[in-house]
Amino acid sequence: MSRCKRLMVTLSGILKDDKKNSQFIMRSVILYRDNENNTKGNMESGYLEMASINLEYSELGCECEYNECLEYETWLSESDLSNDNNSSKKRRYLLC
Repeated sequence: MSRCKRLMVTLSGILKDDKKNSQFIMRSVILYRDNENNTKGNMESGYLEMASINLEYSELGCECEYNECLEYETWLSESDLSNDNNSSKKRRYLLC
């Protein structure tokens, strides 16, 4: 709401300064275009920032999952065989 009020105050200030309608319209279009360019630039930089943050989070998640998988496979490879009668050796290979 305050943004709309600011725009209305700015435009009404321009209307008081300019006597001709064409000058008022020209200035309004220029203001609008400049505002749109600023908004697009801000959005683009925001998306680029979020892209790097998302990449960092996804790499962190993949790294944690990979480490857990390796830990689990190591645990599996060192576990006793299912037909173990307490005399067999432990497996020392990774399951694929």
